[in-house]
Amino acid sequence: MAVDLSVRIGSLVLKNPILTASGTFGYGTEYSEYFDPSRLGGIVTKTITLEPRAGNPMPRIAETPAGMLNSIGLANVGVERYIAEKLPLLERLDTAVITNVAGNTADEFGALIRRLDGLGRIDAFEINISCPNLKKDGLAFGMDAEATRDVVRRVRSETDKTVIVKLTPNVTDIVSVAQAAVEAGADALSLINTVLGMRVDIETRRPVLARITGGLSGPAIKPIALAKLFQVKRSIGVPLIGIGGIMTTGDALEFFFTGATAVQVGTLNFIDPSGSVSILAGLVRWCEDRNISSFSSIIGTLVLESPSKP
Repeated sequence: MAVDLSVRIGSLVLKNPILTASGTFGYGTEYSEYFDPSRLGGIVTKTITLEPRAGNPMPRIAETPAGMLNSIGLANVGVERYIAEKLPLLERLDTAVITNVAGNTADEFGALIRRLDGLGRIDAFEINISCPNLKKDGLAFGMDAEATRDVVRRVRSETDKTVIVKLTPNVTDIVSVAQAAVEAGADALSLINTVLGMRVDIETRRPVLARITGGLSGPAIKPIALAKLFQVKRSIGVPLIGIGGIMTTGDALEFFFTGATAVQVGTLNFIDPSGSVSILAGLVRWCEDRNISSFSSIIGTLVLESPSKP
């Protein structure tokens, strides 16, 4: 039985709901020796900024018992080299390309989108609002609803392509930030980004990461990600992309039932380079075993009522 795995995110139609997460899959071709990325619904590139960034000092990655910490610092080649060197390599891929962007001000976000918008190989933009806002003393855009609104409004004014806003979990009220993003023109939301965390070396009594704290990802944050997704789904009508500790097909299904239209696979890429296609294959088998011909029919089917008593 053929299973229709296609889903729609704004004006973007994905052939299946499995994406890679920004920062875990390079610029989109680095994993080609392990599998054909065209098998996935789409790839989300490493974050791009206006100018090249060397990133934070080493060490900037550390393992944890149920995941990993990173403090990469948005290291990337900058927009001009991305256009000249990275995008051409994606021409041969038969899958969606979602470019993740970041800036220090709303104007920087706007300038980035203006530079990239006319490039046909880019199908959508994912807006990283977890970066520091220079006009707010370093407070992340995504920690403030009005700052989020300003960025998304600026981005929306520069493009008709699908705009996806990636939400940080490091807030008291993620729903208010999500609402601000949608009101300003976001077509979809990705959630969640990494959770603030740290590790200490007990021999030296020093933080393991040079910048002390970093972003925690992996299985440890999956319950947090599911809860945030559930909270946003109850209040927001746009498509949601689930992220956080997705290591198996079962993990992905938890997000789909909770209301995610698609998911992004991140930390797993470092452990099993072909893990995302394994999750996809498992999803196909799961649907076939249950005679489900349309994947979209399972999205948001979480059962909240208690079983009725005889």
